[in-house]
Amino acid sequence: MSLGPDPRAVHPVPAHQRIVFLRNVVSAPNVEIGEYTYYDDPEAALLFGSRNILHHYDFLGDRLVIGRFCAIATGARFVMNGANHAMTGFSTFPFNIFGEGWDEGFDFASITAGLKGDTTVGNDVWIGADALILPGVTIGDGAIVAASSVVSRDVAPYSVVAGNPAATRRLRFEPAVIERLLAVRWWDWPAETIGRNLAAIRGADIDALEKAV
Repeated sequence: MSLGPDPRAVHPVPAHQRIVFLRNVVSAPNVEIGEYTYYDDPEAALLFGSRNILHHYDFLGDRLVIGRFCAIATGARFVMNGANHAMTGFSTFPFNIFGEGWDEGFDFASITAGLKGDTTVGNDVWIGADALILPGVTIGDGAIVAASSVVSRDVAPYSVVAGNPAATRRLRFEPAVIERLLAVRWWDWPAETIGRNLAAIRGADIDALEKAV
């Protein structure tokens, strides 16, 4: 049984250089990406770290964590906490970043007051083209984010969200099935086990999937 593509590959489909395994492309210490998660972009797939993860500054301490087996379409972007401006006073203009005396008296706490924490994407998540993920949200396992959606709040596992702001349109499966899927966690299986049980993973029979291990 084939073990599938090499998770260490940059271009797991050599004929299509637009597809990259992000774990092998993004090296920032404040970003964690699971194996087999890929990004598809015909022009700048290798530049995901600089073009698609925005305003991510080490000194703020927030992290972007993306699970395994996620599919991220062209133009999807993650806006991190560094995009936020101070909102504790009358003006939101970032006088301090221009220096020349405008940085005097700046209280860094006015920035940290607006931090929303880490941004987390679960496993087996599909993020559509040009979706925008805002700081501090959690997207649950198995969720689907529709193209051009703006995700400003948490997304439940195995839900489909769309719009601006993104709202839940439906659940992919019945709640009882979702609970069982979250217990199975097929994405954590060894590659050999996954390869041997692709029919059950691709299928929609939860009993068969539970027995596949």
